[in-house]
Amino acid sequence: MPKVSAEHLANRRRQILDAAAKCFADNGFHRTSMQDIVKGSGLSAGLIYRYFTGKDDMIAAIVEEWQTRRTATLGAADLDTGFLDLLRTIAGEESAQERNLSMQAWAETVREPRIRALARQGVDDTVRAFGDTVPESVVRVGIAIYQGLLLQASWDDTLDVEAFVESVRGLMER
Repeated sequence: MPKVSAEHLANRRRQILDAAAKCFADNGFHRTSMQDIVKGSGLSAGLIYRYFTGKDDMIAAIVEEWQTRRTATLGAADLDTGFLDLLRTIAGEESAQERNLSMQAWAETVREPRIRALARQGVDDTVRAFGDTVPESVVRVGIAIYQGLLLQASWDDTLDVEAFVESVRGLMER
């Protein structure tokens, strides 16, 4: 059997996760079947199962990727700027699928311990990212602002994201 490159394996994994994310966003976690993901990816079920044990494994992989990306966004600039950029990003039109999936993932935290642990890790990583520069309670308020914006941006097409972000900037300056 010929060996495949790490890049090929990463691309296949990405193909599967992208198809799963689209299916989950369109139909929800519980209404999406593995067959939907097979069809959406254009790959065989056997190949998909070489990468993931099932839907919960895919959900966890998607959430882990988000955590990594959010941490990178926070670390890309000073923390205040990184936080405001994160707010703009999650509320943008291009993030609609991610917002939908995020809300579903939060709902999964009450059912699936692995997803709950990942959500908790995201909070803990954010608290650690701010270190001793900001009290933990203030960081948690920032997390609540992020979560609230994500929720509002999911169902309110009239939300003025830039006004929201500028209001948050004003609060941060106080």
